[in-house]
Formats: sequence, structure tokens, C-alpha cells
Amino acid sequence: MLRAGGKLMLPRHTFVLGLVLAAAACGPSVRNNGGEDVDPNEPCTPGKVSDCYSGQEGTEGVGPCKGGTRTCEPGGTWSQCIGEIAPSQELCGDGVDNNCSGTIDEDVDADGDGYTTCGGDCCDSTECSLPGAVNPGAFDAPGNSVDDDCNGMVDDSQAICDQNLATGTMNGNDYAKAIDICQTATMNEKKWGVISATLTLADGTGVPATKAQSIRPRFGTGVTPKGGTKMALFSTGAAAGMGDTNPAYQEFQVITLTGNNTQSAFPPDYVAANGNKLPNAPGCPPPLGTNAMDPVMLTLTIRVPSNAKAFKLATNFFSSEFPEYTCSQYNDFFVVLLDSAYNGPNPNPSDKNLAFYQPMGSMMKFPVGVNLAHGNTGLFTQCANGATGCAGGAAVPGSIMTCANTMQLAGTGLDGADPGKCDSGGLKGGGTGWLETSGNVNPGEIIKLRIAIWDTSDRSLDSIAIVDGFQWLVDAAQPGTVIF
Repeated sequence: MLRAGGKLMLPRHTFVLGLVLAAAACGPSVRNNGGEDVDPNEPCTPGKVSDCYSGQEGTEGVGPCKGGTRTCEPGGTWSQCIGEIAPSQELCGDGVDNNCSGTIDEDVDADGDGYTTCGGDCCDSTECSLPGAVNPGAFDAPGNSVDDDCNGMVDDSQAICDQNLATGTMNGNDYAKAIDICQTATMNEKKWGVISATLTLADGTGVPATKAQSIRPRFGTGVTPKGGTKMALFSTGAAAGMGDTNPAYQEFQVITLTGNNTQSAFPPDYVAANGNKLPNAPGCPPPLGTNAMDPVMLTLTIRVPSNAKAFKLATNFFSSEFPEYTCSQYNDFFVVLLDSAYNGPNPNPSDKNLAFYQPMGSMMKFPVGVNLAHGNTGLFTQCANGATGCAGGAAVPGSIMTCANTMQLAGTGLDGADPGKCDSGGLKGGGTGWLETSGNVNPGEIIKLRIAIWDTSDRSLDSIAIVDGFQWLVDAAQPGTVIF
């Protein structure tokens, strides 16, 4: 089966002139001498010869397009359609009606997608089933057997661009590549890609501490990339596991007054959308403080592909606040804020934050963070089961029974035994494990994506967020975060 723009098409064999292009939506047919269509997948009488044509209806006999013939082979199956010419991309200046539309060398935008036949649009009318989704501004959707982006290659492998990135880089574009957004663009270009990428504090100003971010092939020994060869790490302490350098590993459970020695306001639009305060998990006290402590934010301005309606990325959150300070006023924050004009079904959150979990059939929302461990949401899985919120009056007492294992804590520095204030089986921290965060967009629009982490109320007990595996989607998604 072929798939273009999310729509199924019947299987067919197609011969085209010039470039290898997306085939017509019509399935192959065989016409016998009486003109009746014959299914090429049905048994036939050996030696029988029948007409065939796989182009769209109305294109046969127009320009160079013509039908061919296929012969029933000795085994009782039809051969390929020999001699047919189906519609192909209009090759401007050759004096041929390549797409069999009835006009020679037309430079038009028949499908209204903003790209003309002579401007690189390899499917403007008759060449494929969904012309508006195929043009140089599209991304090549995997596995649909269509040259969506008109680069002459069908189903290109996703580009890998993070192999040679420096670990401690402060270049925002490097972090876009680390999460697998490889293509760049300008404000005036019509192709999709990253227009700008910056590293700042949580309110979009200033410069984060040099140890607050890094690009690595692993975190500890159990966390490896979901795309490419590396991933982006953002931390309220040092973005490093045990044995790492540039920046070097730093104990997560540090009690400090200085931390990374940076602070800023919270993202103003996010706070305003939540009634001028930070949200917390249901049943947990509102966070204290008016400033983001030890913050780091990656801001990406991106033009969306002309055939994309959503995106997803892999996220992973670890914190040394677990288990003692679970469900407290001091919890670290991780957000994925999306600015998009999308207003269709399954709208994006009004506060723009995609890093939240909403149980099916429930109105409750849990921000992605350590408080996913409160209430047994099932999304905090890299940990030891037992008591939580044991830090006296600073946290709400509880327990967790949904920890799956500690494989992704191995070698991070969070896997050490630490009975602490809870129980004898406690560790130095815990994590969600890989999650999948999704948001909806309009094809071709310019979006802003802000990924940030910060300490709330104090600078102690650090957390780390890992981001990787960005992918465009041809269909709208359910915004939010679920288990990967």
C-alpha cells in the first residue's frame, strides 16, 4: 500500500519520464479487448494480452501519456504494464506536456500550495494523489513511497547531523541538531527549517551557566539517544553523569546557596496563563518564589514543513528531589512551550506547555517533573518503590508503587543508596524514563519552541532534562506527554 499525506492509495506500477516521482493515486488496471477493467492481481489465461494504464483518470492520451499492454504469463499472473507513459513532473522548457495536463511547459501553481511547476513543485496537478502536500517546502514523510519534498529521492532516510557536535558548546544551533532538527532556513525562504536558535535564562534574557547544558551520546550507562548519535541535556546543576567532562559531573544532592549563580523571571506568558503563579500537580502545594533559579532555556524559531500538522520529541526528566521532596513547594520545573497559530481539533494547551500529562478521561493535569511520582501516574518509572514526600512539613507524604526499574539511573549519580528521610530502600534520585511530547502546528507557519528547566524557590537538589528525537508528523496529534 502507498501512503501520501496520511491517505491510503491502491498499489500500482508506474513508469515515468525524467525524475523518479510520486505516482498517481489510481491503481493499475488492465483493459481487455472489450474495454472492461481487469484486476492485475487476479488469475488470468496464459498468453492473453490486455491494455493497461496507471495514470490518473483523464490523462491517458493527453500529451505523451499513453497506455501500455501486459501479458498473462505462463504461471497465470499478469506481467508489468509495458510501454505505458504516466504523468511525471513538468520539465520546463522541453516543449513537452510531461504531466499530461493539456498544457505544455506551464509555470502554474494549480494546487495552490505556493510552489509552481517551474519552481520545483514535482506534483502540482496530475502527478500524485495529494498535490498540495508535495512540494519543495515539505518534509519527506517516511514509508509512504512518495518524494514529498521533490528532491528526486523517495523516502529519504532522516538526516543525522549531530555526530561532530562539541560536548560543551554554547551554540543554540548545535542543540537544534542534537535533538535531530538538521535543516535550517531563513525568514525569506519557503523551505522548512530552524531559522534561529538561542540559549538564555528562563525569561529569554541573559546567558545560562556553561555547565547547565551539554550534548552527549549517553547519560550514565542506561540512557542513549532516541535519534541520531547524541542528545541534548539541560540541568539546574551540571548537565553530566558520573565520569563525564565538559562540563564535569557534579553531585545532584548539593545543598547550596549559590548553585549555578544565575536567576531570572519565570517565562512571563506561561505564568500569566496560569493566573500569575506556577501550576503544580493535583494535591501538591503551590510552588514558592518569584524567580527561576539556575535556569536554562533553548529557544527555537522554526518554519514548519508544508505537509506537517504536528511534531513529537522524546523527553526524559531526572531529579534528586525524589523521593523526599516529592509534592513540595520547592520542585524543579521543566517546560516545553509552543507558540503556534494552530486552532483546530485537539488544541494545544492555553498556557503553551506541552510537558504535561493528563490521564485519559480526567480533567487533572500533571506538569512533567518529580511530582509525576505523586499519585502513581505511571509516568515516573525509573526509581525505587516506597515512601515519598518525607521532608517534614515541606512536602505532602505519599508513596509510589509504579517504579519499573532503575536501568536509566545507572551511572548517572542518582542510583546510589540513600536511605534519607523516607525508607531504607531509597536512592539519591529518580526519573521518568523516556516520554513522548507532542504538539500541533499549521503547515508552513513559523513557530517558536522553548525548552527550559529551572529550580523553584531555592538552588538545592538539582534536576536534569534530556531531549532528543524530534520528528514531524503528517497528522494532528494529541498535545501533551505520554510514555514513549
